[in-house]
Amino acid sequence: MLSPLLAATLLAAPLLAAAIPPARPNILFIMSDDHGKQAISCYGSSLTPSLAPSLIMTPGIDRIAREGMRFDRSSVTNAICGPSRAVMLTGKHSHINGFVTNENKFDGAQQTFPKLLQAAGYRTEIIGKWHLESDPTGFDHWDVLVGQGDYWNPTFIVDGVKTKREGHVTDIIHHEAIERLDALAAGAKERGQPFALLVHHKAPHRNWMPQPRYYQLFNGIKIPEPATLFDDYAGRSVASSMQKMQVSRDLSWDYDLKVSTRHLHPVDPAAPAVPGVKPDPLDQWMATELSRLPLAAREAMHASYAPENDALAAAIGSMDARALTSWKFQRYAKDYLRTAQGVDDSVGALLAELDRLAIADNTLVVYTSDQGWFLGEHGWFDKRWMYEESFRMPLVLRWPRVAAAGGVSAELVQNLDFAPTFLEAAGAAIPADLQGKSMLPLLRAGGATDKPFREAAYYRFEESNGPHTVPRHEGVATARYKLIRFLDLKSADGSPVLELYDLEADPDERTSLADRADHAALQAELLSKLEALRAQYQAPR
Repeated sequence: MLSPLLAATLLAAPLLAAAIPPARPNILFIMSDDHGKQAISCYGSSLTPSLAPSLIMTPGIDRIAREGMRFDRSSVTNAICGPSRAVMLTGKHSHINGFVTNENKFDGAQQTFPKLLQAAGYRTEIIGKWHLESDPTGFDHWDVLVGQGDYWNPTFIVDGVKTKREGHVTDIIHHEAIERLDALAAGAKERGQPFALLVHHKAPHRNWMPQPRYYQLFNGIKIPEPATLFDDYAGRSVASSMQKMQVSRDLSWDYDLKVSTRHLHPVDPAAPAVPGVKPDPLDQWMATELSRLPLAAREAMHASYAPENDALAAAIGSMDARALTSWKFQRYAKDYLRTAQGVDDSVGALLAELDRLAIADNTLVVYTSDQGWFLGEHGWFDKRWMYEESFRMPLVLRWPRVAAAGGVSAELVQNLDFAPTFLEAAGAAIPADLQGKSMLPLLRAGGATDKPFREAAYYRFEESNGPHTVPRHEGVATARYKLIRFLDLKSADGSPVLELYDLEADPDERTSLADRADHAALQAELLSKLEALRAQYQAPR
């Protein structure tokens, strides 16, 4: 017969086990550069019907979503590379962490989640793109690209020492990541020290140079054009017409589209250019880029691209502007998707390595991009805007011990929330000055909790003097509506230019409802929300 004390202990055991949190997880944080969610197959056509889902295959990223959770309304606070990365590191808006535009230099002395993880006993490492001008801090080992980094034979800084590596940047980052993952797993086993490994790819950033194995991917296939490829912005304010990011006008023939035959030719760099295609300022830059390629890669590139380029040369004299834009879109979209394919290869292989090392069960895996991307929508490439394609970022998380497989969340999470999420997962205190929130309650609850995770998301973009001349703007987005305020553009009455969209009725954001009498109450409500968020986040005037 059991003693009363033993019986009580046995009865309580399941409750005690349920209350014990999982062991502190390892963290594998994978990020790409400019990977739009419409180019990821687990998202299908949830954003816009710009690409047929059957044409896009990203099994690595899809696996994280299938075995974890996909976030459908994840967004950035500032859709530009460096600022977004600084927000993730600090859990604070750009105007608070000091990295507002790509012209800034990150203050590495400030508090970041890697430093806080170190203080909590984690080993922290970063491989790949950094792009914050200052040296990384808060990492036990760092191996990062110099600046933006080159696609071929890039230079890295390894714990303060520059080193040049041969090969394609995606493959290099991947191989280094596998090597470090193996070493970290061994260290965790020997010393019981969990790790946080940040694997940050350059791809698929402009100018979209894929690995040679993907040169012919999508050959013979027509990528469906976005419904808004030929948008005239008639339903928007003047802001959309101020940009320099048109597929039709602003893509470089040589650097972006790989058309200039004198540079594509692997043997004769003096070969004539395509008739009707004038050299542009980025021609010499592309010549330098191509000079980095091994001869075999240049020959393969020439063999893969030359037939389409030759056909263009023969037809360009009779092509109208619309046909030429369609040609440019095909070349641009295919190179973008080819380059992104290498990133997905890496994701899949990293997941397989976690399995091989038998640490997948208690590793928090995150895949995201530093922001979204325009893949021809509204006739554009690049990012920067608060419009959906660049504002929304892909985000999938997997932590088998915490999150059930196949979860989907429609909550308004932001890159602001990464730092507190990592800290809570690690059992570390979340500093009161962080402006984001941990996403773990959503993971535990299957994607939604009793109260909305966030009623509205705040956005602010400042880099109006950048190469694409996107005007400064800020805005607020709820689950259904979005209000954008352009900070330097004035209406006839002197008030800031506004745009207002009903994302349910107008998901492509073609027709602004701002300043319409029948939406006056809604506009006033959103302006009030905007002011409340500005106060909450201490945004400047």
